[in-house]
Formats: sequence, C-alpha cells, structure tokens
Amino acid sequence: MAEGFSFDSLNKAQREAVATLDGPVLILAGAGTGKTRTVTCRISNMLEVGIAPENILAVTFTNKAASEMRERIGGMVSKKLAERMTVCTFHSLCVRILRGGIEKIGYKKNFSICSGSDQVGIMKQLIIRKGGKEEKLKAEAVLAEISKAKNAGTDLGNLKDDFMAQLAVAYQNELRAQNAVDFDDLLLLAEKLLREHEDVREHFRQLYRRVTVDEFQDTNGLQMQLVQQLVGPPYHVCVVGDDDQSIYGWRGAEVANILEFERFFPDPTVIRLEENYRSTHAILHTANSLIRRNAGRREKMLRATLAGGEPVRVVGMPGDEEEAEFIAEEILAVKASEQRPWEDFAILFRTNMQSRKLEEALRHLKIPYRMVGAQSFYDRREVKDVMAYMSVIDDPNADVPLLRILNSPPRGIGQAATVMATDFSRERQISVWEAMCSPEFTDILGPKARNGIQAFVAEVVTAKSKIEGGVAPANHVIREFLDDTGYLPWLERGCKNEQEKLNRGESIQGVLNDLAKHLKRGKSIRKFLDDSALASDREDDDLEKKQGATLITLHASKGLEFPIVYLVGLEEGVLPHQRSIQEGTKDEERRLLYVGITRAQKRLTLTYCNVRKKWGQQVGCTPSTFVSELDDEHVLHTSYDDVMGAEVSDDELGDFFGDMDSFLKS
Repeated sequence: MAEGFSFDSLNKAQREAVATLDGPVLILAGAGTGKTRTVTCRISNMLEVGIAPENILAVTFTNKAASEMRERIGGMVSKKLAERMTVCTFHSLCVRILRGGIEKIGYKKNFSICSGSDQVGIMKQLIIRKGGKEEKLKAEAVLAEISKAKNAGTDLGNLKDDFMAQLAVAYQNELRAQNAVDFDDLLLLAEKLLREHEDVREHFRQLYRRVTVDEFQDTNGLQMQLVQQLVGPPYHVCVVGDDDQSIYGWRGAEVANILEFERFFPDPTVIRLEENYRSTHAILHTANSLIRRNAGRREKMLRATLAGGEPVRVVGMPGDEEEAEFIAEEILAVKASEQRPWEDFAILFRTNMQSRKLEEALRHLKIPYRMVGAQSFYDRREVKDVMAYMSVIDDPNADVPLLRILNSPPRGIGQAATVMATDFSRERQISVWEAMCSPEFTDILGPKARNGIQAFVAEVVTAKSKIEGGVAPANHVIREFLDDTGYLPWLERGCKNEQEKLNRGESIQGVLNDLAKHLKRGKSIRKFLDDSALASDREDDDLEKKQGATLITLHASKGLEFPIVYLVGLEEGVLPHQRSIQEGTKDEERRLLYVGITRAQKRLTLTYCNVRKKWGQQVGCTPSTFVSELDDEHVLHTSYDDVMGAEVSDDELGDFFGDMDSFLKS
C-alpha cells in the first residue's frame, strides 16, 4: 500500500466511509471534518481492491478541486493509475458525453462552447435587433433568467416577461444556428442524450461503474437527473456533502438532493463525519447553536478535537467606518505582538458593497491584502481573441469564434458584410465559412469586403494546411498568423499605458505556451479549446499565489480556513439579506453565517453597526436576529467603546515592563 493511505490515520466514521465501496452511499461531511481526505482515501481504496481506474468517475465543482483530488490519489496509490481515472467537473463530463454523440440530438459534432462574454455579446446584439435599446434591459439580467429556466426545465418561450421570452427564444435559435452551446446547454443536452439514447446511456454506465459526486449540496435538479441517468443498478454511487453548507439556492442548487437522497437511490448507507479538526470548541459550540434552528436539516453535531479556545466576540460598532478602522488596527497590532503572517487574517462580508471601507482602512495602514474575485484570465479580450483564431484555424466551420475575429483587426469586412454572411449561411443552412467561400455570396459584396474576405480565407487555409501537413507546430503557426495580421500592434493602439501593452502581450504568449504544452502531451487543439472554455467556468481564485490579509465574500469563503476571522455586517437586511427576509429564505442565510463561523480556526470576531452608509446616506441599522440565536456560553458581547476604552490590566503592564527590562539589559 502506497504511503499516505492507511486506515490507521482515519477516525471511526472516516474508516467506515472509506471501506463502504458498494451501493448508494451518502457521506454527510460537516465543516472541517476531513472530507477531502476521506473521499481521496475511499477512491484510493477502490484502486487498492482492484477496481479498474477507467471505471472510476469523480465529479467536482471546480477544475482546481479536480486536479487536487487526482494529485492526492496519485500520491496515495500511484500516479499512473490516478491518470487513468476520470476526475472532472460536471461541465467537463458533459462535454465528454456530448462529443460522443451530440449528432444524435440534432447538433453537428464540431459544436463550440459559448462562454460568458460571448453570451453577453450575442444578447446585446439581440436586444438592439429586437428594438429593446430603449428598455434599459441588461444583457446579463436576461441571460440569468434564461439560465434559471434551462436549469428548472421550463420552456424559454414561457418566461414571465414577454419581451424576455422573445429574446430567450431568439438567443437559443442564434446559438443553434451557430452550432454552439452555452454552459447550461452542456448539462441539458448531455442529460437528454443519455435519457433518449439507450446505447449512449449503456456505454457510459459500463464505462463509469463507480461514481463519486463531491459538494453534493451544491447540485441542482438537472445535475441530479444527469447523475440518475449515469448510474444504473446496482447503484455504486457515493455522494459527499453537507446540507448545513448549502448556500447556492439563488444559483439553483437544491438542498433537497441531499435531504431526500433516499428518493433518488434506494436504501443508501448514510455516514456522518462529525469530528472537526479545524476550529476550537468555543467556535464550534457557537456554530452548532446557530444551525440547530434550521428546520428539516439532517441531524449532525460537530465535535471539536481542539478543546477550549477564546470566546467568540460580538462587537457592536457605531458605524461602518469605525468597524473598518477597528479591524485594520487590530490586525496590525496582533500581527506585531504575535509575529503572525498577514495570510492568517481574513475579513468576511455578505456583499461586495461592504468591501470598499475595509479596503480603505487596510490601505491607510499599509496592510497588504488580497481580494477574491478578480477578472478571470480566460475573460480577457486578447485571450478570447487568440482562442477564437485557434478555433477557426482548427475548424473554420465554427461560427461563434469566426464571427468574433472576422474583423479584428479591421480587414475591410464591416458589420454589413458580416450580417449578410450570417443571413446567407442561415438561408442555405451552411456555416458562415462556407458562405464566405461561395462565389455566389462574395459576388454580391462590394470590392473592399470581397477582397478582405478572400484574403482572410486564403490565410486561414494556408495556416490550417501548415498544421495538418506538420510543417510547424500549431503554436508557431498561430503566432505567425497573428503577426501577419498585425493583431498585436492593433490591440496595443487601444491600450492606456505601457503596462497594459505588456500585460496583453504576456497573456497572448501565455495562451500559446499552454497550447504548446498540450500538444506535447499528444492532445489536439480541439481538446485544448474545450479544456480552456471549461477552465473559465466558475474557477476559484488561487489564494495561495497572492499575499496579504484576505478580503472575501461569505459565498467565496466556503472550503477555506483562516486562524483569525472577522465576520462583519451582522445586521438585519445585510445578514440576513433583505431579499431573503422578503422571500422567506432565511434558512439559507443562516447556513451562510454558519459557513462563515466555521472558517475560523483560533479566533472569531463578529461585528454589527448602528449606522451604515448606503447610497451616500447614513442609514440606521439593527443587529441581526442571528446574533440573539447564538448560545452565549462561549460568546462575549461587547462594544467598540468598551474595547477601545478598556483599561490596560495589571498583568499586561507587568508584561510590558518585564519586556522593557529584558530589552534594556540585553
């Protein structure tokens, strides 16, 4: 047995989870109970008992979680075996399923994946085309409604708002015409393909005989249906999660999937992981007292392996400025007195609006900090452009990337010619590329557009044949193509400063370097494009690569831990959020606060304000109802004035003079 995997290192519940390999299994893993270790040991155990790695599928919610899981299993059993398993996200799994048969449900095999900014671009054009410019309608709002409808399985033509319904249908037709799918379609179409085609369903059931789903409390109805199609009798499926940490209801996650697991898979073995290795007894006792108030949850009680601990502080603040200054000053003082790294400190908040004052206070005291939620690498304009060039050279019939770069940089093919090409391709049910190659189409264009299109077609054909003929590696050919078109100088002309120019140039080189690595591993350009499109979906910010105290929303903090945590804004209307009070979803807000509390390892401070600045106005606040729900046994209620005006104790004075004495003597 490889190093790192042994039953001796596990507690009783973990051992049971790792040893129970057959039939439906539900592992209820409370916060900080060693969930990841348990799951990786369980899969390692499968490999140890001789289950073929090809038959093992583990589904996670982020690419980062997937690669970490594979790495850990590789370290426990063997890297070679771990490489042969399928460990991926839901969306990545759906791409695999669809590449194996999407033509059976009316799409062409070479479909492209439409990412967030592509969707926004399409929707903006549709809003203008449908005369909605005056309606002040945001493309993102329409797309959110479409996403909700797709995941709920409702007809896009039945959206409450008629104009939105019209846009939704037009959007779907547009994607269909371009042989493109969005992230929701990946799930919808994969589930449909498995449900309607027994041969495909049986193929994948035979392939993936052991299925594990992590973070099961975050799954929605559609993901549950997909799992049901994928797992047939004898139901060797294991789901891992914690209903108390289900905080994505607004995004469609259904806590019922975990609460009613027995309804989907018969007679599951239910195993509870309740021994917490992260937080002190004081912090856990307080968290347990809060979450107990949620009705309909699966009963579990976190038990601390770390006894005692400082009381949880609840501090009343005069206003949000004092709140921010107090926290910044205390971080500075604790850092100095305890010699802690900045990374030990985290400030958690409910909404992004709260971060500005906190950032100002940290900057004022020159405290380095890292904000979670910066723009994704894959959303950068130049990255999307280079990917589009790559996609067109790989398969010119992919309409979405082709239309993106047709006139970037400008080559005489204006908006009018682009619309004509799109319309011509639709009428004849061919791709835009086929239209551009047709003399029947180019003859109706003006000389400038005709020359631009013919030159572009010739360049793409040349580049494609160089790659296919093995004249040079794809990354070199694409670099040359970009240089010949003058793409980078054109992009740089729109940059505000030298740094921006450098950043954009580095991004482009970064993509080409990644492609080169991919090709060296024997993978195709298409596989690289699929992986990249999926990597841009809900990817984690890599905290380890940044330095400083952490400023993070409660939602983004799930799965993380910090020695010292400040959780701010415990006011009615902030946490719980006003919307949840109106919609009766306070249970989810209580779970959100529970997630925040259980991020703290050693020390936890909760704060609320008497007044908070909103939209430039000072608004009076009342403490959150959640504050009164915390059991006071390990809670210290205090105020800003009390903390700031506290007399220095005799002990502290003694320590201070003692330190001074030693210092002078030395």
